Amino acid sequence: MTTSQNTVARDPSLIPTDTAALRALAQAAINVELFTIPLYMAGMYSIQGMHEINAAKQTFYKGRRWPGAATTHAPGTANEKAFNILFSVFIQEMLHLQLAANLATGMGVKPDFTSRTLQTPRYGWTCYGPTLSTIPHIIDLRDTTTYENIKVQIGALDKNLIELFLAIEEPENAARERIKPSALSKYFPAVPFKDWTPNKTESDLPLFGTIGYMYECMVQYMQLRYSDGTTLWERVYTPSGVQRDLFNTSSPGHTMAEYPGFAAMLPKGTQAEALHAAINMINAITDQGEGRTVGVKLRAMLKSEGLEGLEVVAPNYRSSEPALKADYPSYDANGNLAPSRDASARYGNDASDHYERFSKIKTELLGKIVTWPKWHADRGGAPWKPADLLTGTAVDPSSKIPPAADVAAALNRLKARNRDGSVHTQFSQIAAGAIAGITRVLNDYWSGKVSQFPFPSMSGSGDRMAMCWATLGQAPDLSLGIEEAKPGTLYHACQGLSLDQPGKGGMPSISTYHTCRGSNACKGQGGCGFVQSVNGGGSCGTSLKAQVLCGGGDTLYSAPSDNRCGGFGGCAVPIAAAQLFPNSGKMQVFDIHANTESTPIGTLPFEKGAPVYDVAWDAYCMVLQYRQQTPPQKPSQPDDLRLAFPPST
Repeated sequence: MTTSQNTVARDPSLIPTDTAALRALAQAAINVELFTIPLYMAGMYSIQGMHEINAAKQTFYKGRRWPGAATTHAPGTANEKAFNILFSVFIQEMLHLQLAANLATGMGVKPDFTSRTLQTPRYGWTCYGPTLSTIPHIIDLRDTTTYENIKVQIGALDKNLIELFLAIEEPENAARERIKPSALSKYFPAVPFKDWTPNKTESDLPLFGTIGYMYECMVQYMQLRYSDGTTLWERVYTPSGVQRDLFNTSSPGHTMAEYPGFAAMLPKGTQAEALHAAINMINAITDQGEGRTVGVKLRAMLKSEGLEGLEVVAPNYRSSEPALKADYPSYDANGNLAPSRDASARYGNDASDHYERFSKIKTELLGKIVTWPKWHADRGGAPWKPADLLTGTAVDPSSKIPPAADVAAALNRLKARNRDGSVHTQFSQIAAGAIAGITRVLNDYWSGKVSQFPFPSMSGSGDRMAMCWATLGQAPDLSLGIEEAKPGTLYHACQGLSLDQPGKGGMPSISTYHTCRGSNACKGQGGCGFVQSVNGGGSCGTSLKAQVLCGGGDTLYSAPSDNRCGGFGGCAVPIAAAQLFPNSGKMQVFDIHANTESTPIGTLPFEKGAPVYDVAWDAYCMVLQYRQQTPPQKPSQPDDLRLAFPPST
């Protein structure tokens, strides 16, 4: 690494050039961190497993379980251990994405979470594929001696995928050894970048060899010095930049900082204080990801710049176990508090960096893991049995949700219908739409247009990806993107609830399938039944745990069949047939038109434990009656998708 440039005063006329390079690095960091999230999530959910849906003082789903693995408090099998490890990395990658976005806004960059570097205008992910070999901004794996045959594609947790994960998180010393000597000159560029001009963007950046080296270049650029006595950081620092925090903020249901060892946002203080915080944030990313090699180099550079007194994040930096237990409680099937599964998965693995965690999966677990493709291959054409969906009892727990036999049959029918690939296309677009809902909200979140992080949407996207694996034994094809909704069209997101075609039992358009809480994309379409005050805001959409706070009193909530959105509902389309209300209350029903006008027409009560779709149907009929139309006599039987999908949590 070359650092001498940092101590040589540069001509101030080069500030626009250097600013463009630093801001390109800021967006590149966002691209790289975002790139890992669908990839790691897909690998995690390719692990075969089931989960229960339990909540405080609730027994709605006692005796039932749902497709998709989950964290385990005391993992015993290879599947449980691998899932916990991948979950711990996945969550830290969301932290890294947050940190990268805060660094960007602190340097005057508006973060772009739908960059063309990764996605098409229809939110198809072009950075993954069976012929692709480049980790964006980092390395072409064909230039290595170890990973030259590894493809950058979404897939099951196999040798290709774990080798890809290792290549992504590789420390610099290992990367330098594995890059072919003939290609080494393409990587590890010196700062300032050669031939850089003010009009260049992140697409013009050189390849960095490792993620850690990319961040080292960012720190070096921050501290470029000019002959007028200023540094580049002093020139670009933007104290008015929007700073967001999901991990260390305090809110109802999240009372303790998960990472109390450092600030996850840039402080509104002096330039020097902000610089110190920025470097600490970068150290957190590199220490957690690639490990101590990068951390030591950063420390050496800081010392050479007279900043040796700075507090630096330790290489073994970990989350706070008490905080994780408080913020992420678990419950048993009787609604009683149980040891936190997420805390165990995260804190139990946080002592190792990501490269070490993936190495453990490769060396200790990989040959023992059962993925969904293997499970399907072993079970044959109709793999699902009712007993798979029960926790051990022979009797279904509730008459308010579809019997296990109906759900198993629906899962098998979906697989059988996929002979032409149509169901896989549908599941792929559902998963892509769920992720698009998140990335679009993140664009607004870091521009100050919305104030809530779409955490429930993130959970919902995991459900959608897991269901593709569990139903078909295949990874979703995220390159397909989504079907865009047509402006001025009033869609319906609930089976059979079309106001334009009353009585038709059809499923909604694929363009409405999403988990977009907060993006205002589904006005009037309905959703999964997370209820919000008609005045918006609040925490009622964040989780099933938080929903118990909703209902009761004089508050009016938005009906699931025609929510006003933008914080007035919570979306996971289509409504699962097993979705139940966690509490009682009263809803305001609206007549909503394609021109976005809405008219309140009456109220509708909902009871604790009532099926959400039944309430949505009643609200739909109220709207038809208000329009002087005759409602259908009864709703259609639930579609296989609605039977298969688990309730949103």
